[in-house]
Amino acid sequence: QVQLVASGGGLVQAGDSLRLSCVASGRTFSNYILGWFRQAPGKERESVATINRSGGSTYSIDSVKGRFTISRDNAKSTVYLQMNSLEPGDTAVYYCAARSFGTSWSATGTLWGQGTQVTVSS
Repeated sequence: QVQLVASGGGLVQAGDSLRLSCVASGRTFSNYILGWFRQAPGKERESVATINRSGGSTYSIDSVKGRFTISRDNAKSTVYLQMNSLEPGDTAVYYCAARSFGTSWSATGTLWGQGTQVTVSS
């Protein structure tokens, strides 16, 4: 079983950068598809970016393309979200998640980190 611990959030100004990290315990990190999600106050949780098991394929939502980059280091059991040119609309709690191949993010077996707050002031 993998447990996820996210860090790196904070209070920044518009245009600044942050890098979120999510470290996983357990020996099967490379078997999981990983993702970053966010939830803003009063809104539903949304997928921000995902990355496949090898790190060779990524996906991100249109609103962050060109600004956010997801990456993973399987040797360090860590997934990152590099966030550049932050905007007030990026303010949310950010969660990392891991799921097995062939399952969905909504499946009961999906693993979630504890969340890290990102606040962007204008």
